[in-house]
Amino acid sequence: MSPERVGVDRAVRDGQGWGMGAAEVRSGVELTNLDQSLFDGAQATKRDLLDYLEAVAEPMIRTLTGRPLSVVRVRPGQEPFVQKNLPKYTPDFVRRVNLWADTSRREISYALCEDLPTLLWFGNQRAVEYHTTLLLADHDQGPTHLVLDIDPPPEADFGLAVRAAHLIRAALNADGLDGAVKTSGSKGVHIIVPLVPGVPIEDAAAATRAVAARAERLDPALATTAFLLEDRHGKVFLDSTRAGGATVVTAYSPRVRPGTTVSFPVAWADLDDVVPADFTVRSAPALVAGDDPWAASLPAPQTLPDDLVAEGHTIPVARVQAMHEGKRRAKARRGE
Repeated sequence: MSPERVGVDRAVRDGQGWGMGAAEVRSGVELTNLDQSLFDGAQATKRDLLDYLEAVAEPMIRTLTGRPLSVVRVRPGQEPFVQKNLPKYTPDFVRRVNLWADTSRREISYALCEDLPTLLWFGNQRAVEYHTTLLLADHDQGPTHLVLDIDPPPEADFGLAVRAAHLIRAALNADGLDGAVKTSGSKGVHIIVPLVPGVPIEDAAAATRAVAARAERLDPALATTAFLLEDRHGKVFLDSTRAGGATVVTAYSPRVRPGTTVSFPVAWADLDDVVPADFTVRSAPALVAGDDPWAASLPAPQTLPDDLVAEGHTIPVARVQAMHEGKRRAKARRGE
């Protein structure tokens, strides 16, 4: 079945109809209802989303290639939802990889978004966010990078997240490592540390924990590695739990946030002077302008120092520790 026919059939199944104007065809993909608002507070239409994806397609596809993809879609009048498993109506030109999911105990058919038609097809499905795994579809290489997710407390100024990001960078630099930084597209930032191939998943996870712990020690009044919200006491959370099969929103991905902000690369020298709202589907294309600032900012793949990995293996896994602590506190409350 042709991409054009698939687009038509899908629009009919969604009950969207043709009331919002004629469809357009780009790269062989039929695009419908382009003048609909993306979501409440988006300040952008579906056309704006597709225009953006087309404008940044080359560098964005570079971040997606080879990685199992999950997307966040927003249908009109519905809450956003995560889609991992490709639907049955997915056109044949969308590449896919089938992987076993331990959590749901079933095989998931993930998309591999590696060309413009696939990216536009997802945009036409109202896929706003694009999240990829730290592992390539071929798991033999191991994690390709570490991710430190800087999450400021609710209503906090973005400057707190920036200050915490500099702590992470200082901890990395002290052990001869470096990372690139991007806005998350929400309220925080992500720091990405590329790795040489072959790092075991457990060692990458341990190193991530150790980096966060060392950054916390640099300024414990500002930052915390406490996983439970009630234990953070208004501090910036240094989230070290993105490891193994975890995902992270990719560079250049839009977000389901007011103004349809974008996760966008920032030079360390400029980080103190930006806010997430500077980067939206309307403003970001001019900042890319045919270049790839994310690729330019990424350091070369690095080897993890032995001391960092060793320290990390002494630090409990935050999610597991929090689960046990939550159960203990719940039991104590019941006892009261």
